[in-house]
Amino acid sequence: MTTIGLIGAGHIGSQIARQAVAHGYDVVVSNSRGPQTLADLVGELGEHARAATAEQAAEAADIAVVTIPFNAIDRVPVEPLRGKPVIDTNNYYWERDGHRAELDDFTETSAEQLQRHLAGAHVVKAFNHIFASDITDNAQDAGTADRRALAIYGDDEQANKVVSDFIDTIGFDVVDGGPLSESWRIQRDTPGYGPRMTAGELRAALAAATR
Repeated sequence: MTTIGLIGAGHIGSQIARQAVAHGYDVVVSNSRGPQTLADLVGELGEHARAATAEQAAEAADIAVVTIPFNAIDRVPVEPLRGKPVIDTNNYYWERDGHRAELDDFTETSAEQLQRHLAGAHVVKAFNHIFASDITDNAQDAGTADRRALAIYGDDEQANKVVSDFIDTIGFDVVDGGPLSESWRIQRDTPGYGPRMTAGELRAALAAATR
C-alpha cells in the first residue's frame, strides 16, 4: 500500500491526509511540535494513520508532502527523500516569510528553492492554490462533469505522473503546467490562485498569468 508522508499537518496537510485515508492510502503525519500533539488527528483518521517525527515521515513516505511555511523549508529532512516524489504545497508570502529578492522579482520560484534544498528528490508543486476546506469539499469522482482541476509543476516526468495519479484518485483533475520554473503562474495574485476551475478554465488562467 502506498504511504503518504506529511511534513506538516496544518490546514492543508490535515485535509490531504483525510482524503488520502479515505481513498485507501496509509498516512504518516508530522509537525514541528512532536508526534504527541497529533493524537486527535490520528484518532480521527483511524488505523491507516500514525504520527511521527518529520524524519520518520520522510523515511516512510512513498509520496511525501511538504506543507509548512516557506520560511521553514530548510528544516525538511533531505536524505530520506532522495529519489522520492515530494509534493510542495507552499506559498511565498513576504509578509510572513520576509522579502527575498529572487522571489519578489520572479528570478526564481519558491518550488525551485525547495528543490535545491532537497537535492536528489523530485519536487512537484501542487495544492498551493486551493483553500484547505476545498480539498475535501470540492473532491469528485473521475469523469464527473465540471470536476475541479488542480495544477502541478515539476521537472521529473515520473514524479509528475505519480503525483497526478494521487491527485486524480483523491478527487481532482490535473493540469500539468510545465517545469518548476513556470510555477509562478499559480502563485498568489495570479488568475488561477484560489477560484474553483475546470481543467479548461485552469489552463486558460495559467496562460493568462503575468509576472
